[in-house]
Amino acid sequence: MSDSVQAQYLVASTSDCIPSEPKTPSIAPSLTYSEDSEDLDEPTSRVQPRQRRASTRLIAQNARDIQRLTGETTAEFVGRCCGGGCCLMGSRRTGLYYETVALPDNDAFRSLGLNIGDIPTALTKIAEIPEKTVSFKPIAKPRSATSPSDSGISLDSDRDSIISVAPFVDNVNHDQKLSPVDTSIQPPRFVQPHPPYYVHPAKIHTTRELTKDGAEKRTYHFDLDITDYPEEDGSDFKVGGAIGVMAPNCELAVEDVLDALMVPRFLRNKPVLLTTTKGRYPTVWGDDKPRELVTTRRDLLTWCTDLQSYPPTKPLLRILAEHATSENEKKILLFLCSAEGQGTFCDFRTGPHITVSQLLNAFPSSHPPMDELLSCLQPLMPRFYSLSNDPHESFQMRDQKQHRLIEIAVTVHETNDWKKGCRTGVGSGFFERQARRCIKAQENGDKTPEFYIPMFKGLMANPLAKQFNSDGPMLLIGAGVGIAPFRGFVQRRLKQANCANKVWVLQGIRDSLVDEIYSGEWGVHEDEVKRVVQSRRGEGRYVQEEVQNQADLVWYIANSVDGRIFVCGSSKGMGEGVEDSLVGVAMAKGNLEREEAKNFWKLKKEAGQYIAETW
Repeated sequence: MSDSVQAQYLVASTSDCIPSEPKTPSIAPSLTYSEDSEDLDEPTSRVQPRQRRASTRLIAQNARDIQRLTGETTAEFVGRCCGGGCCLMGSRRTGLYYETVALPDNDAFRSLGLNIGDIPTALTKIAEIPEKTVSFKPIAKPRSATSPSDSGISLDSDRDSIISVAPFVDNVNHDQKLSPVDTSIQPPRFVQPHPPYYVHPAKIHTTRELTKDGAEKRTYHFDLDITDYPEEDGSDFKVGGAIGVMAPNCELAVEDVLDALMVPRFLRNKPVLLTTTKGRYPTVWGDDKPRELVTTRRDLLTWCTDLQSYPPTKPLLRILAEHATSENEKKILLFLCSAEGQGTFCDFRTGPHITVSQLLNAFPSSHPPMDELLSCLQPLMPRFYSLSNDPHESFQMRDQKQHRLIEIAVTVHETNDWKKGCRTGVGSGFFERQARRCIKAQENGDKTPEFYIPMFKGLMANPLAKQFNSDGPMLLIGAGVGIAPFRGFVQRRLKQANCANKVWVLQGIRDSLVDEIYSGEWGVHEDEVKRVVQSRRGEGRYVQEEVQNQADLVWYIANSVDGRIFVCGSSKGMGEGVEDSLVGVAMAKGNLEREEAKNFWKLKKEAGQYIAETW
């Protein structure tokens, strides 16, 4: 289509603000390649310089400033706060006696960043010792030589002797219940996300790193073999669907916690009877009820307990204080659990993520019993990853057998760590460890390395998969690894003749030279359907800015019959920015006020025409 013809169409289609469905796909607006849309190696001169983001500055430092800005008295302001007045509490309060407490001299404590001066000699409103909900009891004989963690044991509440052994999970077939479980590659049988889903160790067929050296975040691609995935509810893997992964904690982190708790090595893998009085632990599904099952201490820390994702709580600190033998450590821990230490505790919780290992090493005199510690910790939850391929079309021949594959992409999430400098997330760290082991084995000549991902089929009815089945035009907007599920969408569309020329992609990345994932792997001439926006190269734009540049295309799709706009990626920055840009498009093209434009997209969401999957 020539530029003049296209311009005539755009004027006609937007004259009444709501374009009609074109008679043929060929007259739809294409990706606009304007001067503002070009990706250049070096910045060019522009009419207006790019506005700087607003910085922060101090606007209030005392009660008078707060009242001047908010119109509230100090008491009214505190009433809207956390209730403890920690943000307005001075370093000292009159009428109290203070003492200097020596701080623990170790790297783990210093990494906590606690700003503790003198501590009141008398502390008030100290948190109560939390209820113990988890207990261990010895058992006479393990049921399985491979792993004892595949069953539950029913006990008579009035007797200590074992009455009967019964499988804990009722949602898998009889053979699966009785088969031994290798907990080095999959969790115990009782670790189920929710029935009827069964955690299956899917073998890694191939893996590779999608990003290059110099990328700010590393992203890996995985081909997972699901040929032997058990039949469940009759549903199949879908384009845009997601799999759940029961990622274990790092072996080194588990070992460090066991060492810090001084659990003897001969007990770490020994079968034990776990009893709980309430809650869902150690499962991640089911009712809040007591449980009794056979497991090991190592399996509980590896597969069932989150050791790093949640900020420390007062019950956890109170348990550490109760078992601290050093007076200065006990005093500091009790201070954090008291009313006087509320401000310090709030700063502690809202600062960098603190791991269980970090806390135990920061207060080395505290060695609480493992069952008391587990009573205060959160269960390890599954992680979800979108499919990056069309699962109906991906097969490989190996060993004279056709293997079915699904593909996912995982970006490694990193935060600061007191011991190693940085640490990875539970799920992304597990994937990276498996990828590196698999790549190393292949480099050493192992043709068929045995590495697994414990996964289950889940979220196949999520919005991305549910709303995909339509023939209307589709705009896919994503950044980073959020672009991965769109690859499967494009692959599927290429196989449908009536969907030709009806899909466009806006991909936001930092630098195409190092972190453009799946470049050249969309199965099409990518410059016809995909627009790459770089934030750290050339002019330095974000994908939400390109949404505004493509206003004609966005408005056409939004008002087409069965038109769909998908957004996938981080909610902070990208997700919020894209939504704001869409509101701006509706205001400009539809002559709407801001509230009317917001309501326009709200109605599109309700109709399933605007789907945002952000995290």
